[in-house]
Amino acid sequence: MKALKAKITKALNVGSYIVCADNTGAKILQIIAVRGYKGKRRRIPKAGVGDMVKVVVKEGDVKMRKQIFDAVIIRQKKEYRRADGTRIAFEDNAAVLVNEEGEPKGTEIKGPVAREVIERFSSIGKIATIVV
Repeated sequence: MKALKAKITKALNVGSYIVCADNTGAKILQIIAVRGYKGKRRRIPKAGVGDMVKVVVKEGDVKMRKQIFDAVIIRQKKEYRRADGTRIAFEDNAAVLVNEEGEPKGTEIKGPVAREVIERFSSIGKIATIVV
């Protein structure tokens, strides 16, 4: 994973419910861990746009429910600041299911994807329809 140019405000705690924005069959995901998080003792880990997280499928296909996957967060409601001074905020919190290398499991993504995600995971940019 590459470093991000923007100062991402971490807005999603462990335990947060987010929308699955791809066509894998999962609908609602719950964050259970943040990959690469290094924080203080007893502090709840947080994640933001472009972070890889461990999720459990709460709603979706019967085969996918109650299973643990890796996911990358592609949208968050909380605004964050880019290096050029613009502030970006989306309508919902959303993620895409990926494998361990960061390649998406689905073949299409519904809705916009943040540019910071494409910088870090270029394979997600190949299936994204809108990049903001």
